[in-house]
Amino acid sequence: QAQLVESGGGLVQAGGSLRLSCTGSGRTFNRDTMGWFRQAPGKEREFVAAINYNGYTYYAGSVKGRFTISRLNAKNTLYLQMNNLKPEDTAVYYCAVKSSMVLTTRSSEYDNWGQGTQVTVSS
Repeated sequence: QAQLVESGGGLVQAGGSLRLSCTGSGRTFNRDTMGWFRQAPGKEREFVAAINYNGYTYYAGSVKGRFTISRLNAKNTLYLQMNNLKPEDTAVYYCAVKSSMVLTTRSSEYDNWGQGTQVTVSS
């Protein structure tokens, strides 16, 4: 079965940057949609960003202009560059894969999930 492993989370002060990575194994995700979601304490999981196999991207309004999603198919890896981080960005960040080239923001449409990586932004 396909597996996803996130990395790159950590503690950063507001205004700082982090780069998250998500590496897949078990199969190739070249033609799949990949996305990032996050879940803050006491909140439901929410969409952050997604990218389809051809590089089309879509962002949640709260992160647009600050976060950049990208993928490197040769390494079966998804990235999330997070700049100008804010305390409200604090959450566990999850990568996910949807077995389709059609981009979606709905978590229920994604087939595989990583275990998450913690991002904490201090004031």
